[in-house]
Amino acid sequence: MNNVFLVIDLKTFFASVECVERDLDPFTTNLVVADPARGKGAICLAISPKMKMLGVKNRCRIFEIPKNIEYITALPRMNKYIEYSANIYEIYLKYISKEDIHIYSIDEAFIDVTNYLKTYNMKSIELAKKIMKDIYDNYGITATCGIGTNMYLAKIALDIMSKHSPTNIGWLNEERYIKELWHHKPLTDFWQIGKGIQKRLNKLGLYDMADIAKANPKILFKEFGINAQFLIDHSKGIEPCTIKDIKEYTPKNNSISNSQILFKDYTYEKAKLVLKEMVEVLAKELIEKDLVTDLISLYIGYSNNIINATGGSRKLYIQTNQYSKLVESFINLFEETTNKEIMIRRIGISFGRLEKKEYEQMNLFINEKEKKKELKIEKSIINIKEKYGKNAILKGMNLQEDATTIIRNKLIGGHNGY
Repeated sequence: MNNVFLVIDLKTFFASVECVERDLDPFTTNLVVADPARGKGAICLAISPKMKMLGVKNRCRIFEIPKNIEYITALPRMNKYIEYSANIYEIYLKYISKEDIHIYSIDEAFIDVTNYLKTYNMKSIELAKKIMKDIYDNYGITATCGIGTNMYLAKIALDIMSKHSPTNIGWLNEERYIKELWHHKPLTDFWQIGKGIQKRLNKLGLYDMADIAKANPKILFKEFGINAQFLIDHSKGIEPCTIKDIKEYTPKNNSISNSQILFKDYTYEKAKLVLKEMVEVLAKELIEKDLVTDLISLYIGYSNNIINATGGSRKLYIQTNQYSKLVESFINLFEETTNKEIMIRRIGISFGRLEKKEYEQMNLFINEKEKKKELKIEKSIINIKEKYGKNAILKGMNLQEDATTIIRNKLIGGHNGY
């Protein structure tokens, strides 16, 4: 018996939720989810299907919407979208065990229905329709679905085939994939192929999946390294990974990161302030998870990409989760690598080589008494924030002009929570 996977996507999810909340039909309403306070260059997180019908592209910027189109602007409400997503997940659980569900994003989920079709005495398309109807009847959200004999084919059936189906459902097995999509263009329509990969494939004279499948594997491995195997397998509709594999996977190298696109261009000194705040947030996460690190990374992106991003990685001489040690290392790296004359718009930081604190190596050059005192204070701050909210207790730097912590503490996923 072949495996059968569904991928269910909640159509223009954020915009659909906003329409439902206003008793409007997303297929007849012009609605944009965006924050105009961020300027005309703000990205539209979602647009209603009606807007798409008028030729407006999803994830466009506000200024790109034609001036002759009238529309409703809805401020992002991430708490509301999370609430809807959680409720819809409960619908999945009515039919499928959580072990057979992989949440891919807030509006998309992979479901292994292989062992359920016999139980329900249904074909895969019948079960998909039943779940999709349940979602619409309860929450007014239209879903689309891809069905495939592996996870890759299910995703491609969703992304490419379902758009042209009156039922909003696409279906693929390996044979149909080769017959109908081997010569499909552009390659960027296929999962995990972005513009950069497409450009590199085109340089090799490869323009569709048939070209990749027939190409010399040695050439592909020379260009893409071990990732070539994914391209080769996917060109033939092959994907061995299952939901069970995903749930059992443990990464060899652990890291945590934090990044933000600043609300405006920042000077060198103002960006340094934001960097200190970001290190504080991530250091607290280390303490909460009882982890230490000895590898830091910094990314600085400049306004309008005037010059290439700067930053880099640095190995620390100790394993630590102390803010004072970590911020000192980041500031040193920032001062050594950052252009002081050009305005800054993006900052990213990460901690790598994470280990449980119980495995932390002792260091003769560390004042253990001072270290314990600092960690005790940080844990007290964490406890207060957990009880009274993230902004219940702040450092002086968080109150300085152009600091971002207070604002960002009110956001979810970088957007308004409400």
